[in-house]
Amino acid sequence: MGGIAGLEVAFPASRVSAQHMSALSGVPVPDILKITHTGDFPVLGPGEQSWELTLEAARAVLKRTQVEPAAIRQVIFAGSGEWDVPFWSPAARVAAELGVERAHCFEIANFCNAGMTAIQVGLDRIAAGGAGYALVLIGDRLGTMVDYGDPASKALFNLGDAAAAVLLARDGYAFEVLHSAMRTDPSWSDYYVGEHRPDRVVIRRAGHRGGLAAAYVKNFASLIGETLGALGREVPDVAFFLINQGDRAMHERLLRETGIPADRSVFNYDRLGHMGGADTMIALRGLMDDNRLRPGDLVLLATSAMGFSWGITALEYQPHSQV
Repeated sequence: MGGIAGLEVAFPASRVSAQHMSALSGVPVPDILKITHTGDFPVLGPGEQSWELTLEAARAVLKRTQVEPAAIRQVIFAGSGEWDVPFWSPAARVAAELGVERAHCFEIANFCNAGMTAIQVGLDRIAAGGAGYALVLIGDRLGTMVDYGDPASKALFNLGDAAAAVLLARDGYAFEVLHSAMRTDPSWSDYYVGEHRPDRVVIRRAGHRGGLAAAYVKNFASLIGETLGALGREVPDVAFFLINQGDRAMHERLLRETGIPADRSVFNYDRLGHMGGADTMIALRGLMDDNRLRPGDLVLLATSAMGFSWGITALEYQPHSQV
């Protein structure tokens, strides 16, 4: 199938604090900290754009892997579809800055599941006979879309911003992509919507409906079972389980109900908010930087997204090259 030859992450310089959110919303700081679990975290500030963060990460991954821009045949920008500039291709802009001249550049919108969707699309095209590499750029601007003046939006106060660049290859990879399983429950399609303001788009919960946490656990547990079954593996074979950092309580509940030990997951809640689709790449990069991975390790990436979609992507660590 192919796999990940390299990955890098990047963060904006600006940060948002719980005190700032409290001052605008009137929600007490302790109540905000129950959602964010940290006093401050990265968000895009004035003059910062998500495509520039992905460019920073892309330059770093090409430098680390020593892959030339001329070898890249796909540049895929993954996110919510709310780009820095309307009616515009961030994938093409990043390609221009990198000097990538012979690639097909396009975007995939599936919110925080878009990165894993883009990885699957890129690998499918490579497997179908495409030469060269695919560069997946995971970037969004969710932190700029939160209305801190609305106390009813406090469930979104943990949304931050980060970027990732993932280089895909037919061979010579460090992580083989073994399996990918995704599904959408369209009954939740209108739970969150965007609202146009004169200066930006903000996210609104269209109407409260109970049961979303249970839907997360049900769908993730089912997809984990489907994935492990397809691979002939079992839960004890999972070396690491990495999940979007949207809700710590749901994260912990899922681990309990699936029997995956907490020490086989990564918790960055003490220093980062929910950094969009980059969450699992941040966790994976951290495992590599801390030398916690061993050859043959099975890593499951659990991603979820508004809409609502869920996905499990299975990787096997095969460190044939430096990532």
